[in-house]
Amino acid sequence: MEALGTRAAPPPAPGGLSGAGGWGPPDPAPEPKQLPELIRRKRDGERLSEEDIRDFVRAVVDGSAQDTQIGAMLMAIRLRGMDLEETSALTQALAKSGQQLEWPEAWHQQLVDKHSTGGVGDKVSLVLAPALAACGCKVPMISGRGLGHTGGTLDKLESIPGFSVIQSPEQMQMLLEVVGCCIVGQSEELVPADGLLYAARDVTATVDSLPLITASILSKKAVEGLSALVVDVKYGGAAVFPDQEKARELARTLVGVGAGLGMKVAAALTAMDNPLGRCVGHSLEVEEALLCLDGAGPWDLRDLVVRLGGALLWLSGQAETQAQGAAWVAQALDSGSARDRFERMLKGQGVDPGLARALCSGTSAQRRQLLPRASKQEELQALEDGTVERIQALPLARVLHELGAGRSRAGQTIRPGVGAELLVDVGQRLRRGTPWLRVHLDGPALSAPQRHALQGTLLLSDRAPFTPPSPFTELVLPPPLEQP
Repeated sequence: MEALGTRAAPPPAPGGLSGAGGWGPPDPAPEPKQLPELIRRKRDGERLSEEDIRDFVRAVVDGSAQDTQIGAMLMAIRLRGMDLEETSALTQALAKSGQQLEWPEAWHQQLVDKHSTGGVGDKVSLVLAPALAACGCKVPMISGRGLGHTGGTLDKLESIPGFSVIQSPEQMQMLLEVVGCCIVGQSEELVPADGLLYAARDVTATVDSLPLITASILSKKAVEGLSALVVDVKYGGAAVFPDQEKARELARTLVGVGAGLGMKVAAALTAMDNPLGRCVGHSLEVEEALLCLDGAGPWDLRDLVVRLGGALLWLSGQAETQAQGAAWVAQALDSGSARDRFERMLKGQGVDPGLARALCSGTSAQRRQLLPRASKQEELQALEDGTVERIQALPLARVLHELGAGRSRAGQTIRPGVGAELLVDVGQRLRRGTPWLRVHLDGPALSAPQRHALQGTLLLSDRAPFTPPSPFTELVLPPPLEQP
């Protein structure tokens, strides 16, 4: 996600920390000299009050907090943690740092959204938002950009010529009225404090802090006024948390803090060892999302879209069971109604109507001609016989990152056509010499170390071919709800 600028701070809350001394009335925002005390308290394991947390967030937004102080507080939170009350207070302070979105009262039960903690090949949002819209939902999705090895939803959509992720609240409401969904970026008006802290977390090794992740996710969703939210919490080799139990802890924190804020939040645990689907890279993932919207495409992508969508329809009270909701989402994909919503979203967010129509009605070969393409392709062949046990997502993503598919810092230019296609499935039997990976790249050919790293992502075994399990592992629900 890109770092954001600053905005005028709201007036201080009554009873907040005030400037001491005899130099006139206190400043409207906390003076920098007060922040060291808050940092010290968190560093020493003390709890911060709601007022303390509000003051820290206000200082971040109005610019009175120095970068070193922000980094020190983030590290103190990373090392000492926050309880549910502190995390809830941080979430609320971030959400209130900017404009709140307001929708017609009649929409309340229809307003739903999904968020992912980030994965390789994860193009679920591109399919799920229009599928939910086709089921009668309103989906005001605020998404992010890729940084590091994971791809960002906004970057994928921006590989479509003309697509604009910058939409005002008024434009968002129009899109929800006409289309039923929109996918937009964060702005200086919407949760600006989170954008600033997000950028700081990336360069201070505090990305994996449970309270910071929770507050970042839920603050963006709190301003949307949702009826229900499902967070896709990834675990495994290419996830923020390789350990499933740590991911489950995050899931429970998200559900608990969400409940405290009056939000109906569920968290799905999904595996992220293999890439999701067969394509990794912005343009290639748009193509694969369109295949899924055709009612086709990789089974694991469709499975996750249908399960997450079914959970949302049930959680928001629009379906009686998760199974019924899942069936409705599957029908939206198979009937073409979800693809129609996607086309309408493209037109509504700046894509030329002719291009939007051609993308949504064309063949795979035609679609490829309409999207950015890399200048060359290279295929890798299996070096021995065996059954595909795993295709390791993390080293694959790292090589593609080197080739220009990702960014190492906010604002860096990416190459939307760079990516890779998996030519085999997990569980499939391979013979030596069979092509298993097609890399799309610009510039020089793959280097020897890159080819070696890519070949190392293919893990083979001697066992018989098998059907791989679904990436969907479990759904963590708010306490009053039971699995139907």
